[in-house]
Amino acid sequence: MKALIQRVTNAKVHINGITKGSINKGLVIFIGFADSDTFEKIEWVVKKIAKLRIFTDQEGKMNNSVEDVQGELLIISQFTLYASVKKGTRPSFIEAAEPILAENLYNYFIEYARKQTTLNIETGSFGADMKVELTNDGPVTILVEKE
Repeated sequence: MKALIQRVTNAKVHINGITKGSINKGLVIFIGFADSDTFEKIEWVVKKIAKLRIFTDQEGKMNNSVEDVQGELLIISQFTLYASVKKGTRPSFIEAAEPILAENLYNYFIEYARKQTTLNIETGSFGADMKVELTNDGPVTILVEKE
């Protein structure tokens, strides 16, 4: 599993010109799954992201988590995190989970995040063609992987 997280001041996801989700200060989580991913791995990643100290304190040090600052989460499915460009010039996505499995894992990721935190959680739609607007804060972008 790969979760690319970005600290943002605001973010929105649009599908067919309609805003599906919108957050203010918080994290955008682009999440991709492999066939070997499990619910246990998801639980580890959700807990890790919720506690990551990547928001600044009053002294400008990254000492606060998204929970500490009462931020929000925007969770977007993104199989392209598993792109391989080892051969040729067209990315291969063979390492990404099959769509049926990936959708189940994505839904569990959202469900578990809602159980584990009191944060406002917005989402995209699995498999949709989405337009994501965001304002990076920092920028802070971190890849959280669980193999």
